[in-house]
Amino acid sequence: MQTIEALSKVEGVMVVEDSGIEMPTVLSRSTSRPVLKGRMKNTSTLTELCTALDIHYSNMMEEILRFIRETAADNRRLPADPCELRLLPVEVFPQLKLPVPDFQETDRFQIHRARCTGTKAFRNGGSRNDWVWVQTGGEANYGDLRGRVVARLLALFKIRYILSEAAAVHRLALVRILVPINGGRFHIPSGHIRVGNRIESMVETCE
Repeated sequence: MQTIEALSKVEGVMVVEDSGIEMPTVLSRSTSRPVLKGRMKNTSTLTELCTALDIHYSNMMEEILRFIRETAADNRRLPADPCELRLLPVEVFPQLKLPVPDFQETDRFQIHRARCTGTKAFRNGGSRNDWVWVQTGGEANYGDLRGRVVARLLALFKIRYILSEAAAVHRLALVRILVPINGGRFHIPSGHIRVGNRIESMVETCE
């Protein structure tokens, strides 16, 4: 709960996951931006990304278009034409470095790493797709979760809009969210907040 409270005060921080393996790196407040790391070279289009993740292309396109509709209309927004989207170059990443405010020194950050390898192995083991928090609404949403939901990272990627004058780059995450049960309120007998599966996925910005 302390982490959730701290995150609510930091603009731009959407998800957090401590790997439990590496010691966190401490940075100053001036470097508090989420960063995609470790570019993967096996994907160049949305179609190839869907094939690598074993996701139906129409499902991915539906989520991309939903994201575009909810994005402010300007010259940086991705095109709403599926034919154009299919041609845009995509870069895939296995890691998102997230700055989280230090509890002892509020002017400094610790770096937490959200890993996402898709179906590929992580360090000679199985694949790794971390659980993260996603801010999807105001504090009045989802009861005690205060607008946040739990999600599984499916992909971290960048799309470059090469057809626009600005050649804008969009840093996105594909996540599968869990739906809060009982409005996100604590289950009194267990003391837990219960969640359930949701079939569809969501595309959210990493910026």
